[in-house]
Amino acid sequence: MNQLLPYLEANRLEAGCDEVGRGCLAGPVVAAAVILPADFYHPLLNDSKKVPKAARPELAAYIQENALAWHVAQAEVEEIDRINILNASFLAMERAVQA
Repeated sequence: MNQLLPYLEANRLEAGCDEVGRGCLAGPVVAAAVILPADFYHPLLNDSKKVPKAARPELAAYIQENALAWHVAQAEVEEIDRINILNASFLAMERAVQA
């Protein structure tokens, strides 16, 4: 939490959030939220759909090591069936951001 304090005091804390699994026919929908420092840079971090598959584990580790905070959350199949895939996506994203 200490590393977040300067950002909180400056009212400059923003989280990026995205989901995967929304197009799948089975399984949960998963979302991740990440808060990166203002000076964060990695040449591959621009468009997640353009990141080469082989580079993803290295990039994920780099983000996790350098992020101010990050979390992965999901909405289960039963929740998708009950509230629909769109709302389940929002629920997974909300859980990730809240964590």
